[in-house]
Amino acid sequence: MGELDIVLIIKMIIIGLVQGFTEPIPVSSSGHVMIASEILGLGEQGFTFAILTNTASLFAILYFYRKDIARLAANSILYLKTRNARYQSDFRFVFFIVIGTIPAGVLGILLSDYIAENVSMTTIAVMLFITGIALWLIRNLKGYKGESDITIKDAFIVGLGQAVALTPGISRSGATIISAVAVGMKPETALRFSFMLYIPVSLGGVILGATDFLDEPNKADLAIPYLASFLATLVMTYFALKWFMGIMKSGKLIYFTYYCFLVGTLLLIFF
Repeated sequence: MGELDIVLIIKMIIIGLVQGFTEPIPVSSSGHVMIASEILGLGEQGFTFAILTNTASLFAILYFYRKDIARLAANSILYLKTRNARYQSDFRFVFFIVIGTIPAGVLGILLSDYIAENVSMTTIAVMLFITGIALWLIRNLKGYKGESDITIKDAFIVGLGQAVALTPGISRSGATIISAVAVGMKPETALRFSFMLYIPVSLGGVILGATDFLDEPNKADLAIPYLASFLATLVMTYFALKWFMGIMKSGKLIYFTYYCFLVGTLLLIFF
């Protein structure tokens, strides 16, 4: 393995760590991957890797919530078969996830190419400022709604937040958690609903991006960098999510406001 190969592997591991750390937290993983790709001189090649790293984040979140997913799926099927009220709350939760997925799913299909072609570092900076302001506005909200209190309207509003986050710089987790807290969800409910919403949208993104990934002309030569990036993302996403759960419980989202403002300012100065 040549020196250039080792350098590329290191760069791809960095991209994976950036994706993995920023996916669960409200600072925009797509924006940070673009920033890291620019700094590392990867350009469009770095964006192609985003498809792979998003898949790794998806796997990590599926594993993290595997027991919840299994229960929700099993109880939803049982409710459809038996109409037993015992399983109704889990069925309703799955139904609300479907409702919340619709806005981002529709806009993702219609606007994904346009967004990808019209994003600059200035755009990311502005969107980070918007994310930071939104986090500041909800900093003192605690919420009162549990899973059984969520309504169709709540789910759709949170889904609209996820749709807004298609623009790099607007954090997906941030937009959904902000929207969820704003409609009255408890922090723990908002966090869980946010990442359950992530699963179908991320899966859709992986499917839509599979063609671009498979058309990558050098993928065979880049197998080791791909694998290194994937594993780095997988591990980092899992531990970042565990860490962020603690942040949510402590109610210290305000720190991410400062971070978004700082990174946004640096982007405006240096890019």
